[in-house]
Amino acid sequence: MKRRRLISFDWALKRLLRSKANFEVLEGLLSELLMTDIKIIEILESESNRENHRDKYNRVDMKVRNSQDELILIELQYEREHDYLQRLVYAASKTVTEHVDEGDAYSQVPKVISISILYFDLGKGDDYIYHGTTSFRGLHTNDELQLNEGQKGLFHRQSVQEIFPEFYLIRVKRFDEVARNTLDEWIYFLKNGEIREEFTARGLQKAKQVLDILQLPEQERRAYESFQDDLHFQASMVESTWGAGMLEGEKKGRLEGEQIGEAKILLRQLQRRFGAVPDWTGERIAKATSPDLEAWSLRVLDARSLDEIFADRM
Repeated sequence: MKRRRLISFDWALKRLLRSKANFEVLEGLLSELLMTDIKIIEILESESNRENHRDKYNRVDMKVRNSQDELILIELQYEREHDYLQRLVYAASKTVTEHVDEGDAYSQVPKVISISILYFDLGKGDDYIYHGTTSFRGLHTNDELQLNEGQKGLFHRQSVQEIFPEFYLIRVKRFDEVARNTLDEWIYFLKNGEIREEFTARGLQKAKQVLDILQLPEQERRAYESFQDDLHFQASMVESTWGAGMLEGEKKGRLEGEQIGEAKILLRQLQRRFGAVPDWTGERIAKATSPDLEAWSLRVLDARSLDEIFADRM
């Protein structure tokens, strides 16, 4: 039987899952991951919605507030970033400061949960889901610091770990595609874009309806397919230009696999930052030297336009 095409999750985060009618999808993923009943109260302004060019690049794809007044940051990331862990710390810290008003007591500091859906290998490790918390242990006794009863009542928390930000890293490519539980069913979907008939995880049946390409309004479906076509075309253009250069003997000796990988990463960075890029951008990347690629990748962080990135001098 032919599989139904489903929308990629990054597009869904940007366009479809912000609607209250579709909260059930995100609530399902969050409930399975956090192993508790999550109810989303509202979608808050995230970095991806802002106009500042730097925030658009170092962005959180979605920020939600749940019924426990916790702030949950959800980011889906394709490009490799060696300093990604530091960026998580920055985003969580920034969220805390943005949601504490001047004059508030420290007891009003919100609980932040950061969830990263990663399509690249971050660090070294055999698992595909990692959970990071903060705890304090005695240097002499090795006992773990606990909250007293007064603190539990004031903070409405039972442990120190619950006060500090928590981090979840989902390394999608590391998943072996064996769905051992309902959380794995979600990971399977994130990796393959497919929801199997036997899956029972919370939110997946709603996702199958919401993300079915054939069920989209015509205008939305055309926008999504155009977005996908642009990404495929631009990636193919880079590879094709390099292939032609190899056949013609031009630039022979420098078209190594590592350089092709650098070019693909740069192209993805530009698409993530500016959306679909013009044809001349792919042509410049395809003909570039390795130092050019490195210089342009660094400029992506601060440049306000494509012209600034590809300027001969900055």
